[in-house]
Amino acid sequence: MEDVLKLTEKWDKTFPKSEKVDHRKVTFHNRYGITLAADLYAPKGAEGRLPAIAVCGPFGAVKEQASGLYAQEMAERGFLTIAFDPSFTGESGGTPRYVASPDINTEDFQAAVDFLSVQDNVDPERIGIIGICGWGGMALNAAAIDTRIKATVSSTMYDMTRINAKGYFDAADSEEARHETRQALNAQRTEDYKNGTYARAGGVVDPVPEDAPFFVKDYYDYYKTDRGYHARSLNSNDGWNVTSSLSFLNMPILQYIQEIRSAVLLVHGDKAHSCYFSRDAYEKLTGDNKELMLIPGAVHTDLYDRKDIIPFDKITEFFRKYFG
Repeated sequence: MEDVLKLTEKWDKTFPKSEKVDHRKVTFHNRYGITLAADLYAPKGAEGRLPAIAVCGPFGAVKEQASGLYAQEMAERGFLTIAFDPSFTGESGGTPRYVASPDINTEDFQAAVDFLSVQDNVDPERIGIIGICGWGGMALNAAAIDTRIKATVSSTMYDMTRINAKGYFDAADSEEARHETRQALNAQRTEDYKNGTYARAGGVVDPVPEDAPFFVKDYYDYYKTDRGYHARSLNSNDGWNVTSSLSFLNMPILQYIQEIRSAVLLVHGDKAHSCYFSRDAYEKLTGDNKELMLIPGAVHTDLYDRKDIIPFDKITEFFRKYFG
């Protein structure tokens, strides 16, 4: 039985509504029977079958934040778009709440392609995806398995499996470090089962210590202020379940990205702490339809909402080129 979702009809986004697009809520289901909630944006007055894009991310965010901003902007540029909440988060279904999965969340992108493929006003031969932050990695994984995806944009990408297994900048890449992490997470599993609830990891650190790394302050500036705060966003509030990262420890999602035949554009700020994820992914990609675009001076969250920095012209040109 599918989830029955409660969807708000009010405009509760972190960005202003565009008068150039039509907006409505939609739902679709994935292969595991989880019903996903999405915002659909379509260019006003558009006719015929449109090229379409599914957008998701960042990791721990909701569709009312960065993914919705991307989706609305791309709809202004002539694409039919959806920004969706991943399984177990936001307005989407799935229990327990606030967990992530390298498999199910990759499937969420494929389910979005399922939905778009059967819409009367979508050209099923011109469907692409945009993944932001942790969903940039999921998008590459989806592109590696789903041949219906004609073009993929990864923006300010994180490989969540790598960071869980190896730590930031691979500083904890050892069997001993992973063993300690496994021990802690499995001890938490026992406690959760005993208590009948799932302990939460906490969202972005608040208040931020003065000696915190810049990227921690960067996240605070987005998720905990009027700039990007949202009541349903995990990062703005209590975060993921502590044990959510368990499956990421030994399931690398970028294993087969060198076999992606469709077009890929990786966009990253060259001052972002996370830039090494895109640089390394680009080195693995093959074919002359792969691009890495580094934005001078940009940090990680600049590509969440800074429309003066996000290269929407380039992204638009990329999709138009490879949609044909």
